[in-house]
Amino acid sequence: MSTALLVLAAALWGAAAGALLPRAAYRFSVPDEDEDEEAGADREEGWRERCPAGHPIRGWIGRARCGGCATRTPYDPGAPTLATVTSLVCAALAAATDTRPELGAWLLLAPVGVLLAAVDVRVRRLPDPLTLPLAGAALLLLGLVALVPEHAGDWPTALWATLALGAGYYLLHLINPAGMGFGDVKLALAAGAALGWYGWATVMLGTFAGFLFGALYGWGRVLLRRAGRKSAIPFGPFLLGGVLVGLLIGAYAA
Repeated sequence: MSTALLVLAAALWGAAAGALLPRAAYRFSVPDEDEDEEAGADREEGWRERCPAGHPIRGWIGRARCGGCATRTPYDPGAPTLATVTSLVCAALAAATDTRPELGAWLLLAPVGVLLAAVDVRVRRLPDPLTLPLAGAALLLLGLVALVPEHAGDWPTALWATLALGAGYYLLHLINPAGMGFGDVKLALAAGAALGWYGWATVMLGTFAGFLFGALYGWGRVLLRRAGRKSAIPFGPFLLGGVLVGLLIGAYAA
C-alpha cells in the first residue's frame, strides 16, 4: 500500500472512530468529586447516567443523541470536532510510521487519547476507567507488535519508560498536588509506554514538549489576563500533545 493510501485509510479510520466518541465524552465529563452539585446528582461511579432532560443513557459508543427526547437534539454538540481531531491524529501517525506494524497500536490507542483530552478540557478530569486501561492496553499491544517482524521499537524500554515516567509525575504530584493532578500521573503511565517504544530520547522529547505546550498555554492566558499565575489548567491535553509530537518524530526517525 502506498503512503498516500495508508494515510487516507488512517484518516477515515480516525473519522469513524472519532464519530463514536461523543456519548462517552458526555458521560465522562462530570466534575471531579462534587464540584458541581447538579452534575454530581446524575452521576454514578464517576460518570453521567442521564441526558440533560433526565432520560437514562444506554451504552458508551455512538452519537450523543437521546431517543427519549422529543426533539432528538444532540445533548453533546462536539461530534464534528472529535471526529476531525481523531482523523488528523491518525493520519499524522500513519504518515510518520508508514507500514510498520506498530501503526496498528497507535491507531487503536489514538481515539482513547482524544477522548481523554476532550474530557480534561471540559471538566479538568482524567477518569480512571480510561487512564489505567490505556496504559495496560499500550503495553499489551506493543508487546504483541514486538513479536511481528519489521517493527521499529523496543518493548522492554517501553516498560521501563512506563515506570520511570509514572514515578516522575508522581514525584511532581507530591511536590505540587494542585499543579499536577493524580489523573495526570496515571496518564503518564500510558505516555511512558508509547514514548518508550522509540527509546529514551523520544521519552525526553515527548515529555519536554508536553510541559512546553502547557507552559505556553498557561503564560498565554496570563498575558491575555484570562487567568492568574496560579490558575489551574487541564494538563492532560498538553501531555498527550507531547506524546503525539514524540511519536511523530520518533516514528519518522526510526
